[in-house]
Amino acid sequence: MGAQLIAVSIVSHGHGDMVGRLIGQLLAFPEVAQIILTLNVPESVALPDDARLTVIGNAMPKGFGANHNAAFTCCTQTFFCPLNPDIEFDRNPFPVLSAALANDRVALVAPLVRSPDGKIEDSIRHFPTPASLLMKALGGSDGRYAVSEDQADFAPEWVAGMFMLFRSRDFHDLGEFDERFFLYYEDVDICVRVWQNGMRIQACPKAGVIHDARRGSRRSLRHLCWHLGSMARFLWKHRGRLPKVVGDKR
Repeated sequence: MGAQLIAVSIVSHGHGDMVGRLIGQLLAFPEVAQIILTLNVPESVALPDDARLTVIGNAMPKGFGANHNAAFTCCTQTFFCPLNPDIEFDRNPFPVLSAALANDRVALVAPLVRSPDGKIEDSIRHFPTPASLLMKALGGSDGRYAVSEDQADFAPEWVAGMFMLFRSRDFHDLGEFDERFFLYYEDVDICVRVWQNGMRIQACPKAGVIHDARRGSRRSLRHLCWHLGSMARFLWKHRGRLPKVVGDKR
């Protein structure tokens, strides 16, 4: 797997210096051939002068899926990576992730995600169902897989949209993100469609990134309403039709 193959899409919603630092880290990775930065609201960001960087300024804010889908129209690389602006790197995850995509059955890969204090986040999960969401609301399991940093790759049901690496042709063939989800559940929805279309997802715990989560739905009534609305849309869209996923380590 050669270098210069990945287009990274980042959407900033007033993230400022955080985005500048992230882009500086990405440009140091030889696999990153293209970075598409979308400014979802007007802001001033100090950015490097680099031919690999394209900046899109929105006249009006768009949702998660609409922004990344618009960025994908600029993608000229073999792989496409939607990436949260609050991701940081302590090492380069792309060699491990690119190697996993050498398997033609794999359409989407994701790293292990840790919080700044080193705790493993809930970015690799089982599909939500009415029963599992009720259990979570009552203090039960939140649906995450038990994952350690040294374990082998495996096939989970879904991975969070904070860091996804697709083969570009597969992202296109899947129909991209469903823009009817404004901010939440776009990631779960596209993972359902990966499995429904006979492809697979690979979690790569030996590739790790850091996520400085803002957890907007826990702080803002607007975000909470978006979250609940997207949850209802997802459950209705896929009612009784979630794919059976048998995880393995191949």
